[in-house]
Amino acid sequence: MDNPAPLVDGFNRRVSYLRLSVTDRCDLRCTYCMPERMTFLPRAEILTLEELYGLARGFMERGITKIRLTGGEPLVRRDVISFVKTLGRHVGSELDELTLTTNATQLAQHAQAIADAGVKRINISLDTLDPETFQRLTRRAALPMVLAGIDAAQKAGLRVKLNCVALKGINDREIPHMIAWAHKRGCELTLIETMPLGEVDQDRADHYLPLPAVMDDLDERWTLVPSTHTTGGPARYFDIAETGGRLGMITPLTNNFCAGCNRVRVTATGQLYPCLGGGECVDLRRAMRSGDPQGNLAAALDTAMRIKPERHHFRIEEAGAKPAQPRHMSMTGG
Repeated sequence: MDNPAPLVDGFNRRVSYLRLSVTDRCDLRCTYCMPERMTFLPRAEILTLEELYGLARGFMERGITKIRLTGGEPLVRRDVISFVKTLGRHVGSELDELTLTTNATQLAQHAQAIADAGVKRINISLDTLDPETFQRLTRRAALPMVLAGIDAAQKAGLRVKLNCVALKGINDREIPHMIAWAHKRGCELTLIETMPLGEVDQDRADHYLPLPAVMDDLDERWTLVPSTHTTGGPARYFDIAETGGRLGMITPLTNNFCAGCNRVRVTATGQLYPCLGGGECVDLRRAMRSGDPQGNLAAALDTAMRIKPERHHFRIEEAGAKPAQPRHMSMTGG
């Protein structure tokens, strides 16, 4: 295709950011994310790394300039580092940035290779620094591995942003300590409201913590100054005078941020979800395994732009409510 058109949805939003899941599997079982006995997808349904690369190339041809690799936990996939290296060759030409989100349990052994591949910064999910709380939340005693992964990432020269899901009655009292700890290490930290995706073993209403309430508490403790900083994602940022660091806020429930949405998600099976909170979906695997992969992929991406909704409709209002979507975050890709 000559000069393929950029990806622009029906609300005139330019889509330039792809969150690409390489696996739905994870070595943790975070209580707000998935049940203990999680049913993962059959391996035969997962796209090969070659197919994932073909998808990425198709997106780059349509103007995607940032790719974030996600999971599940992306580093549990065999040979994923070779995939990172292959995509890294496009950084500085088609791609402005290649990043990944990880729980860091496997990061210590891969951090240097990830940095060498052209990745400059990564997001690490970390909801607590207390070993007992970590084990209760993730159902695994893996906090030392995560901390070792953070150390290795910083030693390799990667900029680290920590993502912390705010949970009432679990880590709410620890949030100021985590922010101060992160900033002392030179890391950013972003707080995230829990998202109602997939059935889990607890009621999310019990632990839903609106971030405006957290902000009120932090405002009494520190001087928070709104920042113009942006990474292309949904977070709003604040500089904290006393810690010298930056704090992000992602508020899918209390402060809708969809007007500037510039991203789509593709699962490890090739299902494109134009909206994290919507059921709209386009099957890219079928296109990639057809007789005309690139032509059918281009047509599927056009369809995705037509069906991308104006906004999501996340809500956690009452105990026992069904999740906004039946699929888990580990399936969709964070």
